[in-house]
Amino acid sequence: MPQTDEVLTANQEFYAAFAERDYPAIEALWSPTAEVVCVHPGWPPIRGRDEVLRSFESIFEHHEGPSPACEAPTCHVLGDSAFVVCRERLGNAVLIATNVFAQQDGRWHLVHHHASALARVPATPEMDPDLLPN
Repeated sequence: MPQTDEVLTANQEFYAAFAERDYPAIEALWSPTAEVVCVHPGWPPIRGRDEVLRSFESIFEHHEGPSPACEAPTCHVLGDSAFVVCRERLGNAVLIATNVFAQQDGRWHLVHHHASALARVPATPEMDPDLLPN
């Protein structure tokens, strides 16, 4: 399987685990050794594996709303690291997300997740139209 496909598979596993509120799956996806950071929409950066995992545990325990669905992912592999840019749909809200992965022991692990609100902006040659809200 090409590396791009492997990264996109890991990215989809992240969103599936998030949608199912599957804490063990989320835990397995985050790097066990690298420095990690997570920025949930409207939250300050969360640094460190334990704190990042606690944030997901809190979301899973206390959040009854819709889970994010990944749309229009694009993947860029840079050696042993890669990033995916995608839309996250939360009900009627559209967010933009970046997920950064590092390859460790033959597996792609999350090292950074950042999701934030996306305002509707006019299409420009520099913007990827797949990343704009519908």
